[in-house]
Amino acid sequence: MPEFTASPSVPPTNQKNRVLGALAAGFVLLVALVAIRNGLSSESLQTAPRIDPSMVPLVTGDEPIQELFVRAGCPVCHHIPGIAGANGQVGPALNLGKTGAMRLADPHYRGQARTVRDYIVESVMSPGVYVVPGFPPDTMPVWYGRKLSAAALDKIVTYLEEAR
Repeated sequence: MPEFTASPSVPPTNQKNRVLGALAAGFVLLVALVAIRNGLSSESLQTAPRIDPSMVPLVTGDEPIQELFVRAGCPVCHHIPGIAGANGQVGPALNLGKTGAMRLADPHYRGQARTVRDYIVESVMSPGVYVVPGFPPDTMPVWYGRKLSAAALDKIVTYLEEAR
């Protein structure tokens, strides 16, 4: 007759794995319960983030220069040499190839720019740093620079530092 022996006890490593597995399952269940309690479903957890219109750039920089300025809205307020319809008078003329150095040399200028290129970037990104004499302060929106992609800003600056 064969001998029957009691089954060996579960090895300690298997017991440890079972305990860890149970803890992980409990954690997942807890997260699911909290999500349900807060009105979240697995579908809402997997949806794409909403697009914030305030973060969508006005222009990408891929546009031709004429279209870039028009879509960015610059002609509404500024005269821009070489840009059709850019006859605005609310802001200063953007002939910075001619006037940029004079603006940097103005004793009222308190910005950080040392080149015309840097001055243009500063004027777009922080328009209140220097207001051209004869124009009202706080006219250029402070959020404006955040609505331009880096490529668009670079293209605008490159154009304006040559504009006469």
